[in-house]
Amino acid sequence: MGIPIFQVDAFTNRPFSGNPAAVCILSESKDELWMQDVAKEMNLSETAFLKREGEGFNLRWFTPTVEVDLCGHATLASAHILWDEGYLRPDQQVKFYTRSGILTAERNGEWIALDFPSEPEEEADAPSELIKALGITPIYVGKNRFDYLVEVDSEETVRDLKPDFPYLAKVDTRGIIVTSRSSAKGYDFVSRFFAPRVGINEDPVTGSAHCCLAPFWKSRLKKDEFTAYQASSRGGEVRVRVNKDRVYLCGQALTVLRGELVLP
Repeated sequence: MGIPIFQVDAFTNRPFSGNPAAVCILSESKDELWMQDVAKEMNLSETAFLKREGEGFNLRWFTPTVEVDLCGHATLASAHILWDEGYLRPDQQVKFYTRSGILTAERNGEWIALDFPSEPEEEADAPSELIKALGITPIYVGKNRFDYLVEVDSEETVRDLKPDFPYLAKVDTRGIIVTSRSSAKGYDFVSRFFAPRVGINEDPVTGSAHCCLAPFWKSRLKKDEFTAYQASSRGGEVRVRVNKDRVYLCGQALTVLRGELVLP
């Protein structure tokens, strides 16, 4: 019998939009090399590996090239699969044991709420490679333990960015968040996320980036709840709420592929 694997479009309610993630359900532990090879084979921004552990699930995330410490859209996809495929009842809270501590997910109709740690940035000097690769003049540059955050003057600037990815990969960081206030009705801010150093030129919708964006925009907009749009070519909506040192990320998800790994 093969190993169940699914592909889910996260932070969207339309197929072939949002951020695709693979979700692999393990009945026994696999080594890191095997998981990395599967993630490389899937060739999505993230592949999540789940294994039941006590009252919850051990959860690990891999890009095609590295394991990462925190991923929002693949966590959303994982929770969706656990409910949608009958591993848990729809009314059950999901508990994940991860490299970033215990994360939880709850279902509210068609929406899924993730309880994540806040990852605020601090003002930082911008590496010359960062500015050159983006080709913009930032309003502000900050950094947290994962990423650089770059604020620019307008949504148009965010949407029109065409980074030099080989040059951007020289910046020593997981990724680069570029953001501005939104000029579109219904959204508070927009962003894009680039991570060529970990094998992802542009991530379509990045939940973990909103753990930084939420406290950043809270301090500027003086509010705790936001509706955000990540303006990649696929695009996706993230509802965000800040509560002290936690960030609640809400999104929708749908399964687009069911299969199994037929490996010896």
